[in-house]
Amino acid sequence: MASLLSLMLKEEYRMHTRYSSRQLFLSLPLYIFILTALFTFGLDILTGDLRLWDLMLLAYGGMFIYGLSVGAFGVLGQTYLERRYGKDNFLIGMPFLLPVTFRRAFLCMYLRDVIFYSVLMLLPALGGVALGAALSSHSVLSVLLVFLGLLVTFLYGMSVSFLISVLYGIDRRLFLLAVGALLALIAGYGLTDLYGLELIIPSIGYQLHARPFQMDWGRASGYLAACVALSISLLVLSLLLVRPERAAIAGTHREMFLQHLRRFSRFPSPTLLAKEFVDIRRSGLTVRMLFAYVVPLVFLSFTTYYVNHGLSIPVGFNAVFYGAMVGFFGVLLYSWMTNIDLNDYYETLPVRVPQVIRTKLAAFFLLTTGVSTLFVVAISLMNDEPQLLWLALIVLYCTSAYMVLATAYLTGLSTNSFFFNPTILTKFTAISVLPDLLLTVLSFSLQEGALWAFAGILGVCAALVLLSAYFYRGIERRWGNVGFL
Repeated sequence: MASLLSLMLKEEYRMHTRYSSRQLFLSLPLYIFILTALFTFGLDILTGDLRLWDLMLLAYGGMFIYGLSVGAFGVLGQTYLERRYGKDNFLIGMPFLLPVTFRRAFLCMYLRDVIFYSVLMLLPALGGVALGAALSSHSVLSVLLVFLGLLVTFLYGMSVSFLISVLYGIDRRLFLLAVGALLALIAGYGLTDLYGLELIIPSIGYQLHARPFQMDWGRASGYLAACVALSISLLVLSLLLVRPERAAIAGTHREMFLQHLRRFSRFPSPTLLAKEFVDIRRSGLTVRMLFAYVVPLVFLSFTTYYVNHGLSIPVGFNAVFYGAMVGFFGVLLYSWMTNIDLNDYYETLPVRVPQVIRTKLAAFFLLTTGVSTLFVVAISLMNDEPQLLWLALIVLYCTSAYMVLATAYLTGLSTNSFFFNPTILTKFTAISVLPDLLLTVLSFSLQEGALWAFAGILGVCAALVLLSAYFYRGIERRWGNVGFL
């Protein structure tokens, strides 16, 4: 198994370096190290009135969602089996040809991503945070204990996502049932006082009883052991459910193209847009969207509600803050849309890369606008903030357009791979972090009824609209001479 794992790590490395270079790819850990060191050193200034518990809640929730996104390789593994990537094939398909079981191959896939993303991102982040803590007043021991909790949270999120994605490959009804149960658990936490977030993410219970909070080794160890045990149990269950005959299923669909073509006849490039929606339906992206886009939104919604109403935190996360966060979440869905199918065959058709990018953008807005609007309206009503709804919707639409257009401008049709290019990631970070921080700080100031906060938010939104127009026009300039191969 060690040799298979080693080959899978090389395969993953080669996939990402083909979009940049070895030097650029290997500089990504250094970039993360420097960024986290600077963030930790200036933590007190950057967080302002945000309490330590709020920061930990955001960190653990974000790490859990990150684990969910990485653990979706169960779905990707099925995709790898269903098709070849041009001249390339993947090791996950080798059990059809070599004496290797699918369970062993999928276990190696899980371990590959644990090692790959830990070495590439998590360990450099730990080093950066430790350096920032050593240069400031923060405790290095507390940093190590927090990192341990976040690492376990990452593995737990991967295991949850792996199981749910394996269920997707077995039966869509089982997938929907599992996602529904997860959503119900999150909703129960947010709307009731029957249980805390540590029931959903046990590692949060560990953090509550470990430094930098009051240290209780017994309870902290118990929660940590529970999270590790759950992660292993979910992984074992996933491996038991993986079946080669379920890994590559031939699907059948009724004729949909002409129906979509009539529906989008007034849109630019109606033929491509109709094909895009056929691909979305055929690939099952609408179902995966529930897990990759809707579940994080629900988690954020009820976490926000619980922080404001359950914990009664003075600096509440209001509807405007939530609108900004939902807008930034759109990048997740666009990255899925660029991975629906191969783009190589476009090379033989009378279409260009900017035309396909704009088509995917149109499909993105058609898919997400209604869903994201519904969530922002819901969170406004849950927080008793209907007076902020108009501003929250403006922030939502401006940030959604800004983020997805910036992503399309920077990464084109290879979003997942280009984000491993440190140059692209640096530009994306600079583009996204500043407006995110501005909107967050200004949204907190709305509680004081300051008119300058309203004016500031509208000013940021106006700037985002102008930048969105720049990115949209820049798609032609950046990708006009690029081919699909």
